[in-house]
Amino acid sequence: MTSPALPELPVTRLLVWRHGRTAWNAAGRFQGQLDPPLDDVGRAQAGHAAPHLVAAARLAGRSTAVVASDLVRAADTARALTDLLDVPLQLDPRLREHGMGSWEGLTRDEVAGRFPEQYADWLAGGTVRGRGGEETAAVAERVLGALLDLPPVEVAVVVTHGGTSGRLIERLLELGPDHRRVFGPLGNCAWSELARQSGRWRLLRHNSSAGPLPEGLAVPPAERLRADRPAGAPADAGAGPTQDADAV
Repeated sequence: MTSPALPELPVTRLLVWRHGRTAWNAAGRFQGQLDPPLDDVGRAQAGHAAPHLVAAARLAGRSTAVVASDLVRAADTARALTDLLDVPLQLDPRLREHGMGSWEGLTRDEVAGRFPEQYADWLAGGTVRGRGGEETAAVAERVLGALLDLPPVEVAVVVTHGGTSGRLIERLLELGPDHRRVFGPLGNCAWSELARQSGRWRLLRHNSSAGPLPEGLAVPPAERLRADRPAGAPADAGAGPTQDADAV
């Protein structure tokens, strides 16, 4: 199936930033369009990442728009950045996470046990039959619709979710269904940078992060190993919880 032609966006540089951690991320629970808040680690991640994002993308002095999903985990992450930049925050429900139908609120293990065929489809990157929720292509198109409404600024920061960010990046790079998941998922509070060059979108950086949380932030000691995991490490590495369910 061929995707529709990629529309020309009013911006030529995008930062796609995933929200900080929630308790459901830590437990490997599918959030979808349900609305759990950031946990203590997630709030610390957002505050730690925002100045690094400003510096890494050289946002100071540039005309910048910040638009976020209206789900609280993304909106609160975005506010850590808009407070630094002194720019208004735009909330747009079209940036919400991929709707996951009957899976929302369940852990990976619960989905694997109750819906083994659906889970196998999902792990393979294919269409998940019978789950409900949204089709992959529909997620990408609704996000593009939100980006078409951006103001003509030098750079736009799009604060969104694990699944939605992946579908947006794939759509901008014009990757077909056979090339889903070529890129690994964004970690909590990690970002990717894209620019339009010579008529096409180019991925400049992927899964960048601010690195480990510094000492003194409000992170429970038992959580520190998980919070300090390098951005490229598997989400179930070491003593961490079940793999982050919304990141793929």
